[in-house]
Amino acid sequence: MGFTKPDLPPGDPRDILARPFLERVRVLSQHWVEHGFGSPTMVHAVYIAKLAVVYVLGGLFVVSATSEVGSLGDIGRWWDEPVVYQKLILWTVLLEVVGLAGSWGPLAGHFKPMTGGALYWLRPGTIRLPPWPGKVPGTAGDTRTVLDVVLYAALLGSLVTALVLPGEAAGPGGAAARALPDATGGLVRPDLLAAVVALLVVCGLRDRLIFLAARSEQYLPAILFSAAFGFTDMIIALKLLIVVVWIGAGASKFGKHFALVVPPMISNMPLPFSKALRRAHYLDGTRDMRPSRLAWFMAHIMGTAVELALPLILLFSPDRTVTLLAAGSMVVFHLFIVMTFPLAVPLEWNVLFAYTTVFLFVGFPAQDGYAVLDFSQGWMLPAVVVALCFFPVLGNLRPDLVSFLPSLRQYAGNWASGTWAFAPGCEERLNELGTPARNQVDQLQEMTNGYGREQAELMLQKTLAWRSMHSQGRGLYSLLHRHVPDLDGATVREGEFVCNKLTGWNFGDGHLHDERLIAAVQKRLDFAPGELVVVWCESQPVHRGTQRFKVIDAALGVVERGTWKVADCVEEQPWLPNGPIPLVVEWTHPAYTVPRPRVGSGRIAPATVGDAAPLDATATEG
Repeated sequence: MGFTKPDLPPGDPRDILARPFLERVRVLSQHWVEHGFGSPTMVHAVYIAKLAVVYVLGGLFVVSATSEVGSLGDIGRWWDEPVVYQKLILWTVLLEVVGLAGSWGPLAGHFKPMTGGALYWLRPGTIRLPPWPGKVPGTAGDTRTVLDVVLYAALLGSLVTALVLPGEAAGPGGAAARALPDATGGLVRPDLLAAVVALLVVCGLRDRLIFLAARSEQYLPAILFSAAFGFTDMIIALKLLIVVVWIGAGASKFGKHFALVVPPMISNMPLPFSKALRRAHYLDGTRDMRPSRLAWFMAHIMGTAVELALPLILLFSPDRTVTLLAAGSMVVFHLFIVMTFPLAVPLEWNVLFAYTTVFLFVGFPAQDGYAVLDFSQGWMLPAVVVALCFFPVLGNLRPDLVSFLPSLRQYAGNWASGTWAFAPGCEERLNELGTPARNQVDQLQEMTNGYGREQAELMLQKTLAWRSMHSQGRGLYSLLHRHVPDLDGATVREGEFVCNKLTGWNFGDGHLHDERLIAAVQKRLDFAPGELVVVWCESQPVHRGTQRFKVIDAALGVVERGTWKVADCVEEQPWLPNGPIPLVVEWTHPAYTVPRPRVGSGRIAPATVGDAAPLDATATEG
């Protein structure tokens, strides 16, 4: 790839775009094997510069300027100061919730502007997505109000306040000082942390986008422990928190999905790996793109086993040398993830976790009075463990009830996902919503040294190829084949990218672009039947071998539900050479007729619908 130019398949982009949809998927997925997304190297350089300058240097400057911990260069003095860790968490949450950390920039579908987040959430009239609008009073509606903007601004203010005010000694006589005689920074005031927690919860009840963007499933417990617990109890609880996150992520990779994640992830690394090494992660990089034994080893030995074994060693090790080796291995693990540039780009999260590993387990080892049995009160250990495990357990048993983020399925390949298909010319109508960003195909053309129309379209179709290389993509594209009359002529988009344009944020969570977001769009744009069809699937429950799907017509609502077998998806190729995978249809709305093949062609006939009024998605299923 070039430094400023994308790496696209050879030839005229118009020739590729003129091919049938699944043929495009084949060409682009095969190109992904050796070239990944094809982003210019400049994109990765921008991410590294942001990570190093804005996040690391900026965060450490804020901490050193607001706390009595010494200068930036005196790392041996401050690396294990508790206030440094607390303020780095607050700094990370601030960047996340503003939109400058995860889900930022071109790899997340933010081309121009590169930021969503605050540009949307400080603007009344944009779309918001309350988690329980019918159950929590005062949260109904899908339009951001002045109240929402004020609450969000107050959250930002609470984070800034907690960051800039100096730490203070905790408890009578200074609990932190007694634990660390050389500590000078103290701890962030509990009342300031409590304000952050309260505002995160209130903002989250009004709009789950903000709650999830702050990565509240991980940072909110850390802030709560810091506000409510004594020093030793806080350190032990923080250890349990990070271990639960690691083990939850590792356990979520036991299924059939994760081995398919690793090959496209390795292919997308901007490091100068040989093409042969990239191809080695596939059985055959052109004909059989199922994961190879090398990919399985990277997934389940270097990935799953590491996330399960090393955290337990860190938690229980009584030996400093063993602890240092395990901590060093986890640091390398997180830095490797940074180098892969996953499409949600959680780079800051990985750097913080690398530092957290050293801070908690090397700075406060179990043998120095920070073991799990050293809580000040016996009830605290089971209470903390149950609280931390509640949502991961529920989310893996009932993924429809919990986002994949609190379920701790980060990058396990088992995601709720969706693909949006617009009739020709209908995608342009999304620009009528007046969001801070236009459609991605327009953003790409408006960038400095922007892409041509065909190049921009081809870059977006690379995201469809990426989705096809994961298990759920084969099911989603089978549904498209079944429900979109002219799939070859339709404008097909990855749901995560559409969600970013509409709401300002997405992090791989299909729940953010399901029928609730589609209904909000439909209320504003009034698509006709067939102009916007979305195929959508839920994550696989841990105890079932199937995934549930639904088909949503923006004008009609949910029109079909059913399941597919995960095993059928993982055994198929991205471009479905054997035809659509088997689908078990459990319900079709009585006013909707599934498209039928036209006589003498492989095309799908248009759907026949009854009344054009929205269908009741909760109608009795028979």
